[in-house]
Amino acid sequence: MKLQQLKYIVEVVNHNLNVSATAESLYTSQPGISKQVRLLEDELGIQIFERSGKHLTQVTQAGEDIVRIATEILSRVESIKSVAGEHTHPEMGMLNISTTHTQARYALPEVIKGFTARYPKVSLHMHQGTPAQMSESIAKGSASFAIATEALHLYHDAIMLPCYHWNRAIVVPKDHPLAKKDHISVEELANYPLVTYVFGFSGRSELDAAFHQVGLTPRVVFTATDADVIKTYVRMGIGVGLIASMAMDAIQDSDLVAINASHIFGASTTSIGFRRGTFLRTYMYDFMERFAPHLTRPVVERAISLKSNHEIEEMFRDIELPVR
Repeated sequence: MKLQQLKYIVEVVNHNLNVSATAESLYTSQPGISKQVRLLEDELGIQIFERSGKHLTQVTQAGEDIVRIATEILSRVESIKSVAGEHTHPEMGMLNISTTHTQARYALPEVIKGFTARYPKVSLHMHQGTPAQMSESIAKGSASFAIATEALHLYHDAIMLPCYHWNRAIVVPKDHPLAKKDHISVEELANYPLVTYVFGFSGRSELDAAFHQVGLTPRVVFTATDADVIKTYVRMGIGVGLIASMAMDAIQDSDLVAINASHIFGASTTSIGFRRGTFLRTYMYDFMERFAPHLTRPVVERAISLKSNHEIEEMFRDIELPVR
């Protein structure tokens, strides 16, 4: 059994059993992957994949267990490499961050600016995705960190650390009837078409919950994952915008009015997460503390020692998080 064979079966699953796409992503040949998968199956005496002709059709029950363990083994191998890197080149490495547009555009720029200045030899890559995609990237080890607000239940194999609270704003053009109001109720908001985030992004579920609580349904006419796109459609008069307050720029958005909506929706919490068992490099600890100053190395190490995210939540219950 070879590590290369384990990598092949994991990547085949990651590419939806498409061997051709797997070969392309790994810069190798399709026959080479097929041969190594067969050799591994022969050595183990079981089928990992079911086939129809030359095509893989599904993962067998035994194959699912093997792929899961192979994923864990490959993750441990990466940890071994990280340990070696920490001792040989402590300020050189790679950091992959999976997050949403709002975090990437409004919460992270200054953090990344300071981080890259401090660690010029660390290659930093940012990937934007849905909550499901972000949790999957952590589980598969393709992302070092996920920075997320929604669907934290998806991160059952990750350690999630709360970073900060944030609120929402109702956004309208300056000539809109709501522009002169300081306080808007859910009932008033229900009278207008809404432009907001796709469900599952940046606290969208809070919107639906707030309306349902008073027996109403939000009239959402346009959704996007990008706050800048939402503001563009607000300017066009498509509807009233609902976005994260941090996504308002005093200069670029001077033609819009932002009205505090914290009394309607309450605050949401953004967390940073990483796969349990990950070896954290010194620069990874530093990144977390730059993003959330209360996440010092001793605090993170204490959280890692806890058995569940519920225990971690209890640990942070008495810590006052910043509000953005």
